[in-house]
Amino acid sequence: MEQISKKLMSWASVLDEGTLEQAKRTAEMPFIYPHLALMPDAHLGKGATVGSVIPTLRAIIPAAVGVDIGCGMIAVRTQLTAEDVRGQGDLSVLREAIERAVPLSAGVYNTSVYDGETQGRIEALERRQAADSADKIASNWRLQLGTLGSGNHFIEVSLDEADQVWLFLHSGSRGVGNKIAQRHIKVASELAAKYWIVLPDPDLAYLAEGTDEFWSYIRELRWAQHFALLNREEMMHRVIDCVQEWIGEAVQATKTVNTHHNYTAKETHFGKEVWLSRKGAIDASAGTPGLIPGSMGTRSYVVTGKGNRLALNSSPHGAGRQHSRTKARKLYSLEELEVAMKGIEWRHTDAFLDEIPAAYKDIDVVMEDAKDLVEIDHTLRQIVNVKGD
Repeated sequence: MEQISKKLMSWASVLDEGTLEQAKRTAEMPFIYPHLALMPDAHLGKGATVGSVIPTLRAIIPAAVGVDIGCGMIAVRTQLTAEDVRGQGDLSVLREAIERAVPLSAGVYNTSVYDGETQGRIEALERRQAADSADKIASNWRLQLGTLGSGNHFIEVSLDEADQVWLFLHSGSRGVGNKIAQRHIKVASELAAKYWIVLPDPDLAYLAEGTDEFWSYIRELRWAQHFALLNREEMMHRVIDCVQEWIGEAVQATKTVNTHHNYTAKETHFGKEVWLSRKGAIDASAGTPGLIPGSMGTRSYVVTGKGNRLALNSSPHGAGRQHSRTKARKLYSLEELEVAMKGIEWRHTDAFLDEIPAAYKDIDVVMEDAKDLVEIDHTLRQIVNVKGD
């Protein structure tokens, strides 16, 4: 850990100047308490750095939560083993089944409700406060439930160090969550302009606790966070269905972890109650289970938090980008991606070139930087990778 300033502490050994300067600007906001914690996977984001933990007193910066509210990961350990998988033969059959069951890519949604379990999740969301706002913002949110998206979102079948099969996926609150986030980022910006608030970055515009705008954001944020949680459960339900049909036996979930990494929660740190925004970071309170995926083609980790007080009980959420998507497409080739994905079943296309592992930080370095934040319980290696274009 390095103390950059009184209000900024960093666990990142690999940190470019632009990201550092962005974190410094956020840490200087007057309501930050006690300090901003920069995680090992930190990289440039909108307004606030991705991979930062931002505690605020009586205010929230919507852009510091992120535009994919509630984005996170779910992993299920099954009773199946590598031997069971090998006995089934062609993994492409399983991959293609998952691709049919879960709508992939930006703007691609369901055309109907998958089953009764799906309907139950929809009804649970309809009963939550702010469901009426979601209807106004994105009336088709019910068909968005159970969809993956694109970018670094994924569905994977993996094996752990004991050759046990895990199902692992990463996604968030989809189009409805993005629209909710963008709406409140805009409201915060308009309020800053109205009251002549000078900001070090326009995207650091904030909402003050006690105002109607603040509580409107909190209500809709909490709805979107729950949507994201149930979205992951819904996709995992479908992935399990695909595995059961492919393997010919019922899948038993022997362990399940479902965690956000773009969210806000009220927590107490250093004697004060704060709004803690984890933008690309997970809760790593003592004993709390968590998930830290590597990039496409690399290892992922199931972890337990150590409750590091200075890190505000947080840890990284993944490898963290090293190159922008545009730069990655210029630097790397499909042939290099093929080499990186050797031994993994995936859809062979240059649409995923910007997700090549070399575009990300080395997950081994990230985990070494995080050794005081989490304990590694399981190390996962991919055998099937599913992504949206």
